[in-house]
Amino acid sequence: MKTIMVGFAVMMALLIAPAWAGAQTLKDMLYDPGVLKPIDSTLKVKVGQTAPDFTLPAITGEKVRLSQYRGKKNVVISFVPAAFTPVCSDQWPGYNMARGLFEQHDAILLGITVDSIPTLSAWTRQMGPELWFPVLSDFWPHGAVASKYGLLRKDGVAERALIFIDKKGVIRDIVVSDINKRPDLEKCAIGLDKLDKK
Repeated sequence: MKTIMVGFAVMMALLIAPAWAGAQTLKDMLYDPGVLKPIDSTLKVKVGQTAPDFTLPAITGEKVRLSQYRGKKNVVISFVPAAFTPVCSDQWPGYNMARGLFEQHDAILLGITVDSIPTLSAWTRQMGPELWFPVLSDFWPHGAVASKYGLLRKDGVAERALIFIDKKGVIRDIVVSDINKRPDLEKCAIGLDKLDKK
């Protein structure tokens, strides 16, 4: 009986060990791309024009269309370069803490990267508390929405950018940040204020 129990304990240890080994924190899973060229694209949109419409899949399984918010909500689009990178993994959870700021301006946030749905799903689950905003995949055709806005970099990832769009669908502010740094929340607050001054 003792041999059977020892054998059972060894078998359980072998089954559980891979789970323990795979239970890494998000920080342990991040890829550091090093220092990149701060901005590597040319904008195709400008303040005062109607924001180009798009439809993208969300990690929830639904399709989100920019124009579905017209007449209902102000929209802030947050383009980030890539999942499982340090700055992006810090930026979006920060918007969870600032949710009240968006709600104060009757604004929805749309998070967009060129990553696939499975990648985005895994990444956002590792972030911790569920993000309050839709996370959208611009994976295929690769970077089509980022390209439409002039935010697709030569290496195939999106710039780190915020696009502020009012309820009429008009772009009121654009902030393209250094890809190596998390955008200051103050810039986000200034952009949201511009949505109220139509």
